[in-house]
Amino acid sequence: MINSYTESMEENKRLFEKYIDLDSPEEALALLGACSCHGDIVERALSVDCDTTAEGMVIRGEDKRKVDAAVRVFERLHELCRDGTPVTEQLVRYLLDSALDNTLSEAELFTPDLICVNAKGKPVLSKTAGQKKYVDAIRNHELTFAIGPAGTGKTYLAVAMAVKAFRNHDVSRIILTRPAVEAGENLGFLPGDLQNKVDPYMRPLYDSLNDLMGFDTYHRHLERGEIEVSPLAYMRGRTLDDAFIILDEAQNSTREQMKMFLTRIGYNAKAVVTGDITQIDLPRSTRSGLSDAANLLKSVEGISSVELSERDVVRNPLVQRIIRAYEKADMQKNKNRREGYQR
Repeated sequence: MINSYTESMEENKRLFEKYIDLDSPEEALALLGACSCHGDIVERALSVDCDTTAEGMVIRGEDKRKVDAAVRVFERLHELCRDGTPVTEQLVRYLLDSALDNTLSEAELFTPDLICVNAKGKPVLSKTAGQKKYVDAIRNHELTFAIGPAGTGKTYLAVAMAVKAFRNHDVSRIILTRPAVEAGENLGFLPGDLQNKVDPYMRPLYDSLNDLMGFDTYHRHLERGEIEVSPLAYMRGRTLDDAFIILDEAQNSTREQMKMFLTRIGYNAKAVVTGDITQIDLPRSTRSGLSDAANLLKSVEGISSVELSERDVVRNPLVQRIIRAYEKADMQKNKNRREGYQR
């Protein structure tokens, strides 16, 4: 329960206060975090003060709208905490970013969705509204395109859904593939056999499987052929039945490769195609197959296309700021180009 505003004068400043009633000191600790780490994040972002009282919390600030926003953030965190959702720094920052972008009403409807449990027993959750939409799309469609910037969980969530389907015996195998394209570098000759040569390109997929299944379990299924990780070129001529198939880094596939991959999907199969169209490593003259396929097939029954944004980034907050800086620079570049054409 939240009490009404009180106003006070402190050092000739008009302060607005709002109280949040909590049931116990443990709830205040869960919301504010150890050493008030979550409270500090809210204070810096909204220029408010967050303190505990005998009954709960008090939010103070000079700007009534920012006090309102802070209260709504903590109120939603309180609801999630009561439902058993752990309050993390990422969740606090997500709600805060939504408040700053005036999209808090949408974020307040978001509830983290349990996907599976990883090898260490930790729950794997969707952490933003965009991620939840992505997970729901995978559940409800045979083919899902996920387009978004780095750090939005495109690959990890797809692998988590694949592991869940495999554990539930919904599919009998997991097939992970990606184009073997160098990221703007010429690596030259790589030593070893064919598997040694392609392993560096597949490393992100190995890492996700190891985290979700554990090293021993993953390698046992790999030896049995129940899990396959291979370059996209190896998919030609195959029909993939009873499988969960993931094409990662699909922005580096050509239009022909994308068509080849999509026509591999067999009966009782689910496919997820992920990529970031702002990080294409193909030659400039080569058209990416990802955006082409997503646009071409968006109205086809059984296919869903989900676009994630910088608000869905769940890595270090610095990644969000980097992505926004690049987007701002690209927008300015396009604006200058348009103005140049008009002249």
